[in-house]
Amino acid sequence: MKNKLIVRIAEGLGNQLFMYAHAYSLSKKINYDLYIDNTSGYFKKKNQVRSYELNKFNIDHNLPDKKYKFDTFLSNLNRNLLKKIDIFKKNKSFLIEQRNKNKILNYINTSKENFSDLLYVEGHYESEKYFKDFANDLKIKFAVKENYIKKNNKYIDLIKNNNSVSIGIRQHRFSEGNIKNIAKSTQFTKNTINYINKAVSFFKNKISNPKFFIWSNDFTDLSNYFNENEFTFIKNDNNKSINDFNLFKYSKHFIVGPTPFHWWGAWLNQNPNKICARPSGDLNPSNNKDFWPESWTSI
Repeated sequence: MKNKLIVRIAEGLGNQLFMYAHAYSLSKKINYDLYIDNTSGYFKKKNQVRSYELNKFNIDHNLPDKKYKFDTFLSNLNRNLLKKIDIFKKNKSFLIEQRNKNKILNYINTSKENFSDLLYVEGHYESEKYFKDFANDLKIKFAVKENYIKKNNKYIDLIKNNNSVSIGIRQHRFSEGNIKNIAKSTQFTKNTINYINKAVSFFKNKISNPKFFIWSNDFTDLSNYFNENEFTFIKNDNNKSINDFNLFKYSKHFIVGPTPFHWWGAWLNQNPNKICARPSGDLNPSNNKDFWPESWTSI
């Protein structure tokens, strides 16, 4: 029987895609069968503001048997014990993304470790360096299934028929779920808006007749900063996250917001002449130093 790699999926859609992309790449490199644990990262439902969404993409959806999951409080206690025991094993059963003492991450070649025939993978692995060799595969797998797409979406022709620039703004970054740092969230949004204004000036000098489109998880107060005569707000009401995500493929260029969700929209977009701007400095949604692709323009 072939060895198994089981990836624990959690959090929002952007993070889910990073988790799967790394696990897919690793499974190919070490020749393991890949399985998706779609429940263990979400069983504490009271604390969750996100849900599992990879089933809405053209991914080979292999799920492990219940005995391989840790989706109850009792089995999760067992998981924590197994992880402690695993520290002393030569062939590891758990691959856990490692942070340094300052909680900073960077790319490491995860395929070089010694693994047991059953491997659990946990972590974000937010860098294209983990999966860039399999970019063509992932661009096929990360297409949204047709039955989840609103076919007559009014924004499609607008984005396709203009020199469109996609802008991503995530609000409430530090005030969702059990985390309630409203002041930090407000400052994050302000910093995002300052970056976007600089990037808008960049694109006005870089391309002809740019048309700006804004995606956001919450449009509250954004009209105070962005005139709706110049900026179009993408407001999908039904199946919002998936239809928002699907529209990214029509954009010509990107002012990539500090969010994994918009990162993927820019990375998957197949316009060969696309320009991707990204924030410089500390405006980074990830602790991974290798989060931003080197080819993107720092603003």
